[in-house]
Amino acid sequence: MADGFEAIYAGLRAIMLDAAPSMTVTKDEPGSLELRTPDIDPKTKGPGWFGTVTIKKSYVAFHLMPLYAHPEIAADISPGLSKRKQGKTCFNFSKMDEDLFSELDRLTQACARL
Repeated sequence: MADGFEAIYAGLRAIMLDAAPSMTVTKDEPGSLELRTPDIDPKTKGPGWFGTVTIKKSYVAFHLMPLYAHPEIAADISPGLSKRKQGKTCFNFSKMDEDLFSELDRLTQACARL
């Protein structure tokens, strides 16, 4: 795993798991967490994606898939969190930021309530 990213991963992993207790953990290995929804995806006929947390080479990625179908949920995110956003569903972190993690926690909880 990339040096120094374990603490970031642990914080983001906790956010994902705490905010989405009704989701199914399909992968939980060092540096990689995947959660699926209880809903069936009509395309794949399998459980839908909820989110992932993954250690990459230069950052830790936090994917929140409900944002793809419901981008309005993230319409009011702070400029700080917005700077971490890549594409429609991914937030990348290369350092700890408790304020942004707290905001991401609220966003993840909102997605879990959909």
